[in-house]
Amino acid sequence: MEAHIYSVTELTSEIKRFIEERYPFIWIYGEISNLTVPFSGHLYFTLKDESARINAIIFKGQYKNLKFNPENGMSVIGFGRLGVYESKGTYQIIFEYLEPKGIGSLQIAYEQLKAKLSAQGLFDASHKKELPFLPQNICIITSPTGSVLYDILNIINRRYPNVNILIIPVKVQGDSSESDIVAAIKLMNTLSFPDVAIIARGGGSLEELQAFNSESVARAIFESSVPIISGIGHETDYTIADFVSDYRASTPSVAAEIVVPLRDELKNKIDKLDRSLNTNITKILNYNNNNLNKLIGRIKSPKRIIEDMIIKNDDLNRRILISQLNIIKQLKNRFININNKLLFNNPDTYILQFKEYINHMLYNISKTINIIYKNNAHLLHQSLGKLDTLNPKAILQRGYSITRTIPDKHIVTDSNNVNIGQKLEVLVAKGSLICSVERKI
Repeated sequence: MEAHIYSVTELTSEIKRFIEERYPFIWIYGEISNLTVPFSGHLYFTLKDESARINAIIFKGQYKNLKFNPENGMSVIGFGRLGVYESKGTYQIIFEYLEPKGIGSLQIAYEQLKAKLSAQGLFDASHKKELPFLPQNICIITSPTGSVLYDILNIINRRYPNVNILIIPVKVQGDSSESDIVAAIKLMNTLSFPDVAIIARGGGSLEELQAFNSESVARAIFESSVPIISGIGHETDYTIADFVSDYRASTPSVAAEIVVPLRDELKNKIDKLDRSLNTNITKILNYNNNNLNKLIGRIKSPKRIIEDMIIKNDDLNRRILISQLNIIKQLKNRFININNKLLFNNPDTYILQFKEYINHMLYNISKTINIIYKNNAHLLHQSLGKLDTLNPKAILQRGYSITRTIPDKHIVTDSNNVNIGQKLEVLVAKGSLICSVERKI
């Protein structure tokens, strides 16, 4: 019987059909290595254990639904189907689902998001907004059902009932809870009503608190212009929302105690301050009254003060008059001295002397310029004659010519520098000739 000879394509297709039919979907675990995410958005990596390895891929759609970010060295367990990549003759597993092995994907996602937002500064104390001491308008974002809202309202009403409260109901767990909370925070920031806000819910598992561990809720809290107090879960529950909020309360009830002070305590403190203020004002008034009485006894009679000022004013007027007369006298003497000096140093005398000197200098300058002009004109005439003698065109007009090579235009002075048949340019007085060398002599 003749053996069947497979082509590479046939054999690979047979293996592909066998593997994909034999292992349509399987669970598999191993360690991630060689992790890459190209521009396409698909996730490629190698899944390995101590003795073997297999190529793996998660397409973009499934990758976006993962609750954690896969990393090199991470042990994972996943569900997928085997396939053969015929062009390279390799087999691979295409994952539909993947989660960390040993620790929940939600916990991994929580830690990764916490590290990411912390590195971006969303938890920094410098971004925390100060809570108002006595808010007039409070916004509460929580579920409208359950005991959390009732407890918050009861505590606020007991501590300080004279405040306005706006309740924005949201789902605090489930599929749409994350978008509900984000929309409520954005709605609150469009209103001029709230001075402060409380985001609250009761305790629960990590899955039930997932909405408060999402990046969109964290960024909505961070971008809020209204200060936010988080009161989520029990005292030991810490969510991403707690780290981003301006103040973290251990429980919803504690958040209600933080947002408003006790009215009775404020009233007692105000009464105490009022009594202290009255006591201090009385002391100050008594002290100032005693000082006023002392000052009244030291004040002089207004009539006596006026008489002293009249005498002082008369004395100052007399001194001013004497000072003005002395100044006028000094200015008059100075004027006389300056006038005498001007008469003695009359400029007309100097003008006549320098006028004769200038006329003499002008005559000498004019005479010198004429001599220089005649000498330079003679030199110019001589130079023009020499230029005419040396002008190459003048030589050409006497019957001479200039021979140059073509095309480099070197002047020919030796017949040995040209070849028989070479083209030459001959310059004459009017125009030029193109010649060919027929013989050399």
